[in-house]
Amino acid sequence: MRLVPGTLSGWAVVLCGLYVGPRVAAALGILGLVVAGAAALRGRCAALVAMGGVVAALALVVGTQMWQVEGHPVRAYAERGSPATVVVHLRDDPRAVASAGYGGRQPEPQHVVIKAELEFAQIAGQQWRTGGRVVLLAPARSWISLLPGQRVRATGLLAIPDRPDLTVAVLRVRGGPEVLSAPTATQQVAEKLRAGLRLAARSLDPEPAGLLPALVVGDTSAMVPDVEADLRTAGLSHLVAVSGTNVAIICGAVLGLARLARLGPRSAVVLAGVVLIGFVVLCRPSPSVLRAAVMGAVALLALVLGRRRSAVPALCTAVLALLVVDPALGADPGFALSVLATGALVLLAPAWVESLRRRGIPPGIAEALTVPAAAHVVTAPVVAGLSGQVSLVAIVTNLLAAPAVALATVLGVLAAALGALHPGAAVVLVQLTGPAVSWLVGVGQQGAAVPGGVVRWPAGTLGGLLLALIVIALLLAMRAQRLRVLAVAGLVGALLIFVPTRFVIPGWPAVGWAMVSCDVGQGDAAVLTTADPGRAVLVDAGPDPGTVSACLDRLGVRRLALIVITHLHADHIGGLAGALRGRAVGAVAVGPGRSPPWAFTQIVRIATTANVPLVALTAGQRLSWPGLTLDVLAPLRDPPPADDHEAEVEGTSVNNTSVVLRATTTAGRLLLTGDVELDAQMDLLASGMDLRADVLKVPHHGSRYSAEEFLAAVRPRVAIVSVGAHNRYGHPSRHVIDALTGAGTRVMRTDLSGDVAVVGGPSLQVIARGSDGETEASSSTAGLKPTDHRSGR
Repeated sequence: MRLVPGTLSGWAVVLCGLYVGPRVAAALGILGLVVAGAAALRGRCAALVAMGGVVAALALVVGTQMWQVEGHPVRAYAERGSPATVVVHLRDDPRAVASAGYGGRQPEPQHVVIKAELEFAQIAGQQWRTGGRVVLLAPARSWISLLPGQRVRATGLLAIPDRPDLTVAVLRVRGGPEVLSAPTATQQVAEKLRAGLRLAARSLDPEPAGLLPALVVGDTSAMVPDVEADLRTAGLSHLVAVSGTNVAIICGAVLGLARLARLGPRSAVVLAGVVLIGFVVLCRPSPSVLRAAVMGAVALLALVLGRRRSAVPALCTAVLALLVVDPALGADPGFALSVLATGALVLLAPAWVESLRRRGIPPGIAEALTVPAAAHVVTAPVVAGLSGQVSLVAIVTNLLAAPAVALATVLGVLAAALGALHPGAAVVLVQLTGPAVSWLVGVGQQGAAVPGGVVRWPAGTLGGLLLALIVIALLLAMRAQRLRVLAVAGLVGALLIFVPTRFVIPGWPAVGWAMVSCDVGQGDAAVLTTADPGRAVLVDAGPDPGTVSACLDRLGVRRLALIVITHLHADHIGGLAGALRGRAVGAVAVGPGRSPPWAFTQIVRIATTANVPLVALTAGQRLSWPGLTLDVLAPLRDPPPADDHEAEVEGTSVNNTSVVLRATTTAGRLLLTGDVELDAQMDLLASGMDLRADVLKVPHHGSRYSAEEFLAAVRPRVAIVSVGAHNRYGHPSRHVIDALTGAGTRVMRTDLSGDVAVVGGPSLQVIARGSDGETEASSSTAGLKPTDHRSGR
């Protein structure tokens, strides 16, 4: 343990240098020299001398590099946002920037982020041949296929980086790259092996086919977005990044085979080292992979030696070596998670395993229980600080996933190795991994479906430190018998208070609700209840599986008689998988439109996977359930051709073929309009249909494409705008809101009020759950008499 204080102090100095500046690092370095010298002269403990020396050395390294960054000639131009042409050497794979779909645009990355090393820069007529780290923000289509090691020329605008990672500048790239050199032989071999694994994985269903390459080599290019979201919610997102766990599994399997083959210890270690080098090549030797290799090797050492005395110094040495080579790792969340998880395996897991074994639990089961629990407990503060949430199901999901991860990783690596030599053999191995990878997909889906499985937590440094203090207090309390009883009692008491308020929100769902417009962000999702408890109809599913599923959970909806998709745009279909998950669904209904084609294909795939029939709706149909009747009023025009790319881009043609529903409920008449725009609204007016309604779901998130004549024909008492906060489309339009309020209509917005419920009874009521989860009954209740549509009053 002597190296532990020095390692932590050195890490702290690196963080100070990165976040505060080189002058603070220099001051801490001088202080470290003084402490080390004084301790050495007085013959004090070696740990104090080591700590002072480590602090001085790391202060020198990080301070020097920070001064170089601040004085770099490109830095001044980055502060001005100057245009530049650069030649760079790519250091890492292009990383896609997540981009949510909207309208006819498929949810796919629009940009990539690439870490690179600067070689040449031309700015404002001046030229430099210089080094330094830069980050490229480039168009995905022309840059995503590049490989680490290539030299490229790029043109764009410079900007200052917003993270303290020794980056000199960010270049917002315009246009495609000018490739100056081919990848290295190592990178070409790695890409060939990875491509073979991707090709073999296509023999599986889409969800496991995308997960397998991500699990084995960190290749997320084929990941299904719903699976990725489920893994993140369930606390399993680390599975799709190369980590020390992958390294430990691979090397552990090699050592196990070596033991079965009766190889000597040295031969086994050499064989494991060779395999480790090959695995690093397969995953591409980027900084993150090299970091994982070092951490995984330390974790493997802990398991092989079975004692902490040797593993702790190895971990500290590895951390210090990595910080000296690359001080920017000190501020890298991935580095912190790797170190903490490895430290948990080295320090906590052996003691917990021994404690369980003393209570009669077999060793294998004890290790399976303690390893994910220890890793989750120590990494939870970092995850909470980064994401602003704490997963309550992560320990269970990681425990369930562990056996499948090991099997799929080992067989996946073998499949990648064979893919280039014998594709048929690779397919056979991939088929063997199929059940394990499908199991992981299922664990992620079930973990994400647990109501309240994720708890909000203060984000940022303060939130992380707060949870860290709680974790440390609990770990210390569990070491003493008396404190252990108090800790358990406190935990039980907190759960007794927390669980009811988490899962049973006071005042929600509103008693007697007829419709709820879910707060799903920039999208639509409306729930219409029937007279059967727990059974409802969903109109549109919003842009994200998690938000619509959470809304249905809050309402206690376990059965959906029908899911209506008004039109095939991403903000209406993106959450379909979440709505289907864990619920009995009668059918998924769509209108006559089939554009954009990718969206219809996605709906068919999701419905088929869930064994739910797909049905078509046309104007004039009537659908009835106890307590609810739906009349299909539109579309009244032919849909655009499925290959009409202009309709995909603009979206107006698709919007105007939205399914429009008139719902007769216990709260009166409701008009659900999808995203109909001016032409479709004029079609409805020209048809002569009675459009009057007590409640209007405002078309197209309140966009400016709503005709005043249409709003006047509906004459709603209440208008609900389903819209995302701070959206970039300018929704809702001030003109539309003024037209509604000027006519005496009460306007409710999901971005301001959260879920909005329409409640029937003697008078029409509107109750908002509140964007912060608190029911706003007093301020959001309107006592409005339902309109008698038969008499025209």
